[in-house]
Amino acid sequence: MSGEDEHGGGDGDAAIRGEGRRGRWPGRPRWSGWSGRSRWFKAAGIAVGCALVASVAGAAWAYWHLNQNIKSVDIDSALGDDRPPRAMTTPTSPESASASPLPSGALNILVLGSDSRNGERNKDLGGGSSEGARSDTAMIVHVDEGRSEATVVSIPRDTLVTRPSCPLPSGGSTSIAYGAMFNTAYSVGGPVCAVKTVETMTNVRMDHYIEIDFAGFADLVDALGGVTVTTDEDISDEDSHLELEAGTHHLDGKDALALARTRHGIGDGSDLGRIGLQQKLVKGLLDQVSSTNLLTSPTRLYGVADALTSSLTTDTGLNSLTELMGLGQSLKSLSSTGTETVTMPVVPAPSDPNRVVADEPEAGELWESLK
Repeated sequence: MSGEDEHGGGDGDAAIRGEGRRGRWPGRPRWSGWSGRSRWFKAAGIAVGCALVASVAGAAWAYWHLNQNIKSVDIDSALGDDRPPRAMTTPTSPESASASPLPSGALNILVLGSDSRNGERNKDLGGGSSEGARSDTAMIVHVDEGRSEATVVSIPRDTLVTRPSCPLPSGGSTSIAYGAMFNTAYSVGGPVCAVKTVETMTNVRMDHYIEIDFAGFADLVDALGGVTVTTDEDISDEDSHLELEAGTHHLDGKDALALARTRHGIGDGSDLGRIGLQQKLVKGLLDQVSSTNLLTSPTRLYGVADALTSSLTTDTGLNSLTELMGLGQSLKSLSSTGTETVTMPVVPAPSDPNRVVADEPEAGELWESLK
């Protein structure tokens, strides 16, 4: 019957039953090349899916961790409406707004460096022996409209000022103090009093507040790969433990922090000499950030972000990673060449030659230029 058996099944039926020339066992699965590839693709798809889930989960955890790092103070609620008016900004046209959604208005940001002098970490970083934290560095960062240029104004901590009455977190308020050192505002009333004191002496509204602790500053410099600065004279400071010859140096975090703390090893030993070094560090960090393409190294980018957010205390307008990233992106055109560093004009205080007071009318003219 032309190759068919008596049941009419032929080789086709044998193949269906798993029998025939290849001698397959009855009931054994039939594996084709395409079937094997399908299973491989399915397994690969599951693996890729798991990797994507892990990646998303890792990114979510990283975002949560960085967000949790940031500490904040509700300065707007604490100070209320008794403050200088906000600066007027040029309205943005709908066309430019759609093309460039990032904010571009002028900003005034009070940046404080808080120096904690206790604990083992502080000893490792060359700090002193006194207790508590102090605002040894104070800068008003004025960003021009367009956010491609900025002026950084340093306020000497030894400046004698009228310290206003400041609300306290526990209730009540501090007393007005006349002829008080500027940095006592932070000591007695924290960030809220520091902002109110600056606004009282300048009549300029601070749009934001950023505080970075000095230990975190050292970590940030290390995460960025160091910072390059040029000193004009030899430095030998027993207090900051810094020994540095005049010239250009690439500093790690510990030495950069020592440079920020140095005052007795240069010039006349006053705070004005230290301010000059701190301004060099600001420009050096801007150059380091500009020259480091963090986006090509997610690990390094995370390290920088972790070091930065771990050391920050901000106002509630910058208390999330999203807000900080938005501010950073709006400043992407800012560089050291577009940043001018100046010191508040001062003269020796008549009551104490070791202290300074604002030099008028120059100081008032400087504050007026920031509005």
